[in-house]
Amino acid sequence: MKMFNTLKEWFTEGIPLAEGTEAFVDWVKETFSFIFNPIKEHFGTFMEWVSEDILMVIPPFILILVLAIIAFFVSGKRWGITAFTLIGLWLIHNQGYWEQLMSTITLVLLASILSVIIGVPIGILMSKSKTAEAIIKPILDFMQTMPAFVYLIPAVAFFGIGMVPGVFASLIFATPPTVRFTNLGIRQVSKELVEASEAFGSTGAQKLFKVELPMAKATIMAGINQTIMLSLSMVVIASMIGAPGLGREVLSSLQRSNVGTGFVAGIGIVILAIIMDRITQSMNSKQNN
Repeated sequence: MKMFNTLKEWFTEGIPLAEGTEAFVDWVKETFSFIFNPIKEHFGTFMEWVSEDILMVIPPFILILVLAIIAFFVSGKRWGITAFTLIGLWLIHNQGYWEQLMSTITLVLLASILSVIIGVPIGILMSKSKTAEAIIKPILDFMQTMPAFVYLIPAVAFFGIGMVPGVFASLIFATPPTVRFTNLGIRQVSKELVEASEAFGSTGAQKLFKVELPMAKATIMAGINQTIMLSLSMVVIASMIGAPGLGREVLSSLQRSNVGTGFVAGIGIVILAIIMDRITQSMNSKQNN
């Protein structure tokens, strides 16, 4: 009878979905506070250390030169991306946004690295199990179709404000491409090669690390490239919850209607995006050759 009354109440007054979600988030936050609090404290300290005590300590012109040299060799000694890296990073420094650039690079790199560390094993699991693929695919669809702003809600609920929730939101938003492309790449590996490795007595681990992953490397790298781009696209959105960097400058300019400042900060994000995109694409094409 009580259940009937509850169903009747839900039908007439609406299902208390918002209240239930809030109660669930509060329960998760309290139950797993022993995980969230250390991450918030120690990981936040680590990110500040990377940004302020490592990247900011290096003289800007030396770091620009080092990054240009890296771009030169990674891109197969192409002068175009090298010159763009050199001039683009110098322009950001010239406009007084070097510190913000270092914060943005820290956020994007850590979010991308965590996405790869989490996404590749999940993609491997999907490629090996149809059951896992059937379960994980709808979750990935949900993660990719949900508006990026929504990820800020659990990020703030679990980690407060700052760079840590920015990385958390970027992690959720940017992980699906790595998972999907890893799954796709391994499934596209020639069955003849897999059967040949099995005929030679390869174990499951040997087959994975010596045949499937090397053959799927190009596809996986394409997924990693997309993950990096998605992490970078979250820079401005993450600034809404206190994440430092170029995104905060864009948001501040938008709020104050400073078109010029917002344009310059936005150009900085575009320059960083092009550099990262060209370098990762060059790494992929170099491996294919």
